[in-house]
Amino acid sequence: MEKADKPTFDKYFRARYYENAHFNFTNLYMWRKPYNIRWAELDGVLYMLADWEGATFALQPFGTDDKMQSAIKTLIDHFNANGMQCFISGVEKFFVDELNRYPDADFDIKKIDYNFDYVYLADDLINLSGRKFHAKKNHVNAFYKSYPFAEYVPITCAIIPECRDVLESWYELRSPELPDDPFLDDEHNAIIEVLNNFGDFNLKGGALKLDDKIIAFSFGEQLNEDTAVIHVEKADSSIRGAYAAINQAFAAAEWSKMKYINREEDMGLPNLRKAKESYKPVKLIEKFNARLK
Repeated sequence: MEKADKPTFDKYFRARYYENAHFNFTNLYMWRKPYNIRWAELDGVLYMLADWEGATFALQPFGTDDKMQSAIKTLIDHFNANGMQCFISGVEKFFVDELNRYPDADFDIKKIDYNFDYVYLADDLINLSGRKFHAKKNHVNAFYKSYPFAEYVPITCAIIPECRDVLESWYELRSPELPDDPFLDDEHNAIIEVLNNFGDFNLKGGALKLDDKIIAFSFGEQLNEDTAVIHVEKADSSIRGAYAAINQAFAAAEWSKMKYINREEDMGLPNLRKAKESYKPVKLIEKFNARLK
């Protein structure tokens, strides 16, 4: 994948209402190296393969509904020709229906709950109204009471070096806690690459500035007609309320016209799941893995 491929991917992702947070060029580009993502366009269908822990899998194909049955055959034939069992990961519900309709093979299909995306009402994240958001509202109010001169600023080329500084500090704290976790290095490198090429991805980004220093930042983009997806959110965790403040400020500044905000999956991490649940999602985007029987 190259940055020049973005228009091709955008064409397919905008052709229908996808809700999976991974179905956008930025997310796939960020993770193309760790997952060895490769792609092909054939007869009006976009195909992608990836590798993880020595196994090859496909993403669901992208194209019009009338091409999905033949696309399933193409995937099966490809895996068979390479001596592999056909495995499709991160599938949305409508494509599960396509797999179940496929007449010439059966798939073992399983929900993968740690991969479900958490989706929130944008108004909830902006206003934090009502009893269910009382604690979150208190965190944000406490932040601005302690730091009354903190201000929200959009990400521009001028502050990207400071965003990188926040990122480096975050990883310096986390790396000793998880020294054997390859995900940390992969995520770090992915975020750095996007920051270094920020203008190429049509992203929106925001940061919190305190005493002329960036202390938190976030970036994302429009996922579909009514939903934004948040790709990254990092903050100086020593500053109480910084995460709650950047979450609320970024939503208010950039996503007030969206109905929903997708904040991606919890990866099966208990603390991350607790944090995502605490913002009271209004829906979870189910994802499935499908393996040819």
